[in-house]
Amino acid sequence: MSTYVITGGTPLYGSVRVGGAKNASYKIMIAALLGNSPSRLLNFSRISDVKQVAKIINSLGANAKTMGERAYLIDPKGLNNDSLDTSFGQASRAATMLIPILLDRFSRAVVPYPGGDKIGKRPLERHFKGLMALGAKIKTKGNLIEVTAPQLIGGHYKFEKNTHTGTETLIMAAVKAQGLTLLENAAEETEVDDLIKFLNSMGAKIKRTKSRTIEIQGVKKLSGAIHKIMPDQNQVVSFACAALATKGDIIVENAKSKDIQAFLKELDNISGGYEIGNYGIRFFYKKPLVAHNLATAPHPGFKTDWQPLWTALITQAEGISIVHETVSQNRFKYTQALQKMGADIQLFNPKIENPTEIYNFNIKDIKKEDKHAAKITGKTNLTGGEFEVEDLRHGATLLIAGMVAQGETILKDPKNHINRGYENLDQLFKTMGAKIKRLD
Repeated sequence: MSTYVITGGTPLYGSVRVGGAKNASYKIMIAALLGNSPSRLLNFSRISDVKQVAKIINSLGANAKTMGERAYLIDPKGLNNDSLDTSFGQASRAATMLIPILLDRFSRAVVPYPGGDKIGKRPLERHFKGLMALGAKIKTKGNLIEVTAPQLIGGHYKFEKNTHTGTETLIMAAVKAQGLTLLENAAEETEVDDLIKFLNSMGAKIKRTKSRTIEIQGVKKLSGAIHKIMPDQNQVVSFACAALATKGDIIVENAKSKDIQAFLKELDNISGGYEIGNYGIRFFYKKPLVAHNLATAPHPGFKTDWQPLWTALITQAEGISIVHETVSQNRFKYTQALQKMGADIQLFNPKIENPTEIYNFNIKDIKKEDKHAAKITGKTNLTGGEFEVEDLRHGATLLIAGMVAQGETILKDPKNHINRGYENLDQLFKTMGAKIKRLD
């Protein structure tokens, strides 16, 4: 367990370099198993999600090992097991993404239901319907999913709603399927494009023909390739929110403005300062922040991963802001801690005439206690407290709040959620002036 002791009140100042994107890196590691020779992957962040997927790959007989600075060698040749141990289910979201790889090698895949952050039910039926459209047969028993297909056949599938991981799973299933596959209403996230870029470098034939439409011509074989993982835009937004909330001035090296256009637009709306250069992006406090309403949305909209970080920031803006969560079913748990720190946040469910069209999660999965919007009244003076980290963004959000708050904040992270998506986040903040002690 890691425990973080934060003393607030110090503006961040300096520079930080972001590593490879969590939501691209471990998926590309899995995709490398579709090749007939090793791949060399570069620019990884040293995070536990990557290490966990390396363990999964090695448990199946293939080889994932570090290779120099921030690099992995993925050798698929030894893959010899069509079943993933159930112990990996709750530890990683990667389980279902292995289905296309195991089908390609063994015509059968048995994987546990995936875990990850508890932000609502994951609509896996969108993945399953897509696989069935390509000829797969699926059975579920308890916590296990069994998928069989002697040969996947290209087909036409339209996702009912946006699904980031579902799109990536179907792409990996289609690259070696027989014939042409057309995916409609497919996700447009930049991590999806990074996966496409890597698979095409292996010999795949994938292209976006128009908005949310992907065409995949199946090929008989793929070869290993060298690929550099894209920078992590969620890390960029985390550092930006921390800088603005603490009234600081930092440079985020390797940040790509094209990947966070929706976030930069919202910074304009609240008078947040930023400058784009060939070095990355500078984020700085230039004048009092002002309230503003926003809603999360699939890319190119404002990402759900940014929502908790933004809410912590907007507690420091003057006026009333509304944050409407339309992507994740239950992503406001962190607000309880912010309220205890003094934030004026009221959760509610807005009146929506057409919820099926507005919300990306399944309406049937909504629970009575789920709330989908927050009213934040600022500016509020936060005060430190003691809390337990419940998920990845929950932890990063409370670290930011702790750096803003008066007094001392203690964060206990018994499951090391923060390390799943951030490499030494506390140390990086410390190099920019934050007062944080980490006790392991």
